[in-house]
Amino acid sequence: MADTLTASGTFTKKDLQRLTSTLRSGSVGPTTVYYAGVTAPIISAGIAIYARTAFINAGMSPYWVQLLSALIAAFAGVSWYFIFMRWSYRQTHGRGDERDAETVVTARDDALIVERGHVRSEIGWEAIHEIRKGRNFVALIIDGSDALLIPDRWFGKDTGTREAFHAVLRAKAQA
Repeated sequence: MADTLTASGTFTKKDLQRLTSTLRSGSVGPTTVYYAGVTAPIISAGIAIYARTAFINAGMSPYWVQLLSALIAAFAGVSWYFIFMRWSYRQTHGRGDERDAETVVTARDDALIVERGHVRSEIGWEAIHEIRKGRNFVALIIDGSDALLIPDRWFGKDTGTREAFHAVLRAKAQA
């Protein structure tokens, strides 16, 4: 490749949603599931103690105290788990200035250069783990870095440059 190929533009909200859905299989991360699973039993135990005390003070038999306390504790734990999971759904896509600053992606012989604002990243071709082609974009899964989305609209109506850029990505990343 004698010349460098460049694509540039800004991300729209739709682009960031595409990137997110391309990368994620779910809408909550593993840390959220972990904390929801850890806190639900603690909530259950606390509610069980309160219910048990209330039922004993009400003069109920030990059988009913145990049964009703367990049922209320189970419902409290499950309810907390569902509430926590709902609160934890990721609502926004993108971070910082991803939608405001122009991103310039340049494919060179030795590396892929990504520039946004005052930040310039050089990505070796060996670091590109996977290329996912979507309907209107290509997503690069990069080892040791965030994934990169290159929307087709960044090339405007120049389909030749877009196809050449995609061909270079496939050739260099596979080499």
